[in-house]
Amino acid sequence: MLTLDKIYHAKLILKEVARTTDLILASSLSAENQVYLKTENLQVTGSFKVRGAYYKISQLTKAEKEKGIIACSAGNHAQGVALAAKKNNIPCLICMPDGAPISKVEATKSYGAEVCLVKDTYDDAYAKAIELQKEEGRTFIHPFDDIDVIAGQATIGLEILEQLEDVDAIIVPIGGGGLISGIGFVIKQLKPQCKIIGVQAAGAASMYNSLQCGEKKCLVCVDTFADGIAVKTPGDKTFEEIKKYVDEIVTVTDDEIAAAILMLMEKQKLVAEGAGAVAVAASMFGKIKMKHKKIVCLVSGGNIDVNILNRVITRGMVMSGRRSTVVIALMDKPGQLLGVAEAISSKGGNVIAVHHDSSDPNMSINSCFLKIVMETRDHQQVQDIKDELMRKGFQLVGEKE
Repeated sequence: MLTLDKIYHAKLILKEVARTTDLILASSLSAENQVYLKTENLQVTGSFKVRGAYYKISQLTKAEKEKGIIACSAGNHAQGVALAAKKNNIPCLICMPDGAPISKVEATKSYGAEVCLVKDTYDDAYAKAIELQKEEGRTFIHPFDDIDVIAGQATIGLEILEQLEDVDAIIVPIGGGGLISGIGFVIKQLKPQCKIIGVQAAGAASMYNSLQCGEKKCLVCVDTFADGIAVKTPGDKTFEEIKKYVDEIVTVTDDEIAAAILMLMEKQKLVAEGAGAVAVAASMFGKIKMKHKKIVCLVSGGNIDVNILNRVITRGMVMSGRRSTVVIALMDKPGQLLGVAEAISSKGGNVIAVHHDSSDPNMSINSCFLKIVMETRDHQQVQDIKDELMRKGFQLVGEKE
């Protein structure tokens, strides 16, 4: 059973490896609430996962350690398990989905773990890990549906209460549910009036759907770049814990997650991965219906793949009105581009790309489409530019990312 004694024991054990991460005020994040960020993206291995993995492995018997361990992960749990295995000199095999970010795969290998890439999703990697565990007799280190793992993650709840005694709500990412199960348990034991709110990516809302139905539901597929929470099936233990200790679960879109990543980089100088930014996205986009409260957003990880970072930033800029595209139908004659440029510059926009298209067969012979990509301050400036273009007689026919 999960108990406070076990969680306090985990806190003691984790002094060997995990750091107490900072809780920082993010005054620019919300006009309605006082929002703090629990920076687990700055944890050892770049994620909270090392807490649960290390504590679980510390509780294995000598015989279990000698046989070795096996785990499955999209990346963060893998690094936590690999680090714990290295420190305890335990043979370690990790099954990872072949779509896991290369940076996470290489980081896992750097700790000395053997990596087995499995086609498709986390759930497929889980099935492969179970198959190999039965064949080889290793101990399976579950990423979320294990009491010792949950106890390790719950130490974050203890830290938050030490850092902000009068916290009103904690917003927590949900994949399989181990993190929020642990935090929910410890908070409801020690400060029951504090709200626990979970966040899932809309394209991987397995726990959200399960709670709506009152029973565990498995998704046919997941569709989100937040690979750390792209889980098709909730855990048995975590589903029961969440039913007892979590007040609400909300969802955020990938575009909202991207905007949160961009905001964290620009305003807070923090790098977050998709899964790590969902709590911030929920606060930014009005998913949390609270006012004048002290809210902690858990930034659970920072291991974002640099290969997609540019795309995520671009999408975040579009979502926040920092980058916009307008398509204008024009008569193809001299002076038109100058008129467009003057309208945009008069409202403070900056043109960064222009595409002239006169090949559309549905247009008149002497017409063209002009696609303009602009850097802007916000959505209001975008609208001001559009209004100015229309005031000058230009016809806006579309807008694309």
